[in-house]
Parts: sequence; structure tokens; C-alpha cells
Amino acid sequence: MKLCCSSPMVPGTTLTAKAELLSEWGYDAIAVFQPLETWDEDVRRELASLEGRTGIRPVEFVLTDEIYGNAMSSDPILRERCRAMYREAAGVCAELGAVTEIEFEYGPQIPLPLFEPFQQLSAAQREAFVEFYRDMLSIVDGTEGRVLLEPINRYESGYLNQVADNVRIIEAVGHPNAGLLPDLFHMSIEEVDPAQSLRDAGEHIVHVHLGDSNRLLPGHGHLDWPAIIGALREVGYRGFLNLECSTEGDPALSLPPAADRLRRLIGA
Repeated sequence: MKLCCSSPMVPGTTLTAKAELLSEWGYDAIAVFQPLETWDEDVRRELASLEGRTGIRPVEFVLTDEIYGNAMSSDPILRERCRAMYREAAGVCAELGAVTEIEFEYGPQIPLPLFEPFQQLSAAQREAFVEFYRDMLSIVDGTEGRVLLEPINRYESGYLNQVADNVRIIEAVGHPNAGLLPDLFHMSIEEVDPAQSLRDAGEHIVHVHLGDSNRLLPGHGHLDWPAIIGALREVGYRGFLNLECSTEGDPALSLPPAADRLRRLIGA
């Protein structure tokens, strides 16, 4: 397993500056969450040459904007704008051999789902989402790029909150470029036993997001990280562990020791 960190957590005005810091701090890769409004050909060229210039590999690419999370919206204009953004990200991943992720929906749930957790998709919703997922996968077909499903907690998505729900969709599409992106923060809310859920997901796991139960750095909440890393090791996971959480203050002071702690866990 190798270490990765999300670009918004790292100071710097360019991807190159962020990658150089991550190299200095003991990381292997970067997950790029790029605002749509700043995405242009100059940034694309910088991204494509990043590993050769810095040694830091871009392994995840997501375009971000207020339209994110609306790929299944009932508003046809909003839905198409979101899907166009997702397709652009998938095209970049096809070129880089990176991963991107999609969800059925993403955003604060109003009202909060305090009494009806784990809603299931209707047959029509499931069919429409599987069709959309297959369309996204066609963009990366035949490349090393992947389009993954990320289970999101009930407060940010009404559906597909648990790992098992997403695995069923992945198995339904049956595509080699599909896969699972488990996020331990979301899992801390939705899974009874995160380590066992990882074991159950097994070979479907392609990329992993790290954040503790309080979305702080691993070890600063109540998740059992030795058990989690052990479960990933048991299923033969050899991919990237990407920090997607708070830096808890100055990243220059918190991210280097976080890398040290994770490397000790990986090597244990």
C-alpha cells in the first residue's frame, strides 16, 4: 500500500508546488480535486507531467463545483451539466490511469434522515443509475482509468450509504474498470464493523479514502486503524491510501507525522 494526500489539504498555488511538498513529507501520490472554474489546458498539461517532474503520481482526479452530485437530478439541465463535468474527469483519468468517483447523489440531506436510514433505490432508480454508470465506464474502457462508486453517509446522500449496496451495483454493471472507493469516515457512520465490511468487499476495492470517525487525521478519532489496515492487507489490497480529511491546523506540522504513522501501520 502507498500513501496519497488530497490536493485541498496541501498548501500551494499550483499542483507542482503541492506535489513537491508531498514528496518532501513522505507521500507517494496526490489526489487532485480541481475546481471546475480553474480547469484549463495549462493545468491539464501540468497534471500530465506532474509525476515526471516531481515523482508524485496523480492517482485520483475529480472536478469540483456546486453542480457536483447532481448526475441523477430531476432537473435535466443541472443533470447534464453535472454529467458533462463527470465525463471530463473520466476522460482525464483514462489518459492518466487514475480513478474518479461518482455517487447517486451528494449533498446535505434536508430534512436529516434521522428515522429512515438505509433507503434503497427503486427499480427505476437502480436501472437509471446502472445505465449512467455504464456510460461513464465506456469513457475509460480499455484504459487503466477507473470510475468508482463511493458509499456516502446518510447525511450527505439518501441512497447507497453502505458498502454492500454499492458492491451490488458494481456487480450489476460487470465492467473491469468499475470498482469500490471505501471512505473510512463515511464507513464510521454507516458500517457496524468497518474492517469486516472491507473484508466483505474484497477484490472490489480499488482506492481508499482515509479520515477518522471525526474526519480528522487517522488516529485522532475512534476508528481501529490496525484492524482496518489489517483487513485491507487480508484482501490483498495494494493500492493507495488517500488522506481526505482535516489537516488539523498547519499541514506542515501534521501531514509529515501522519505519513510516518501510516507507514508504520502498513509495515506492521
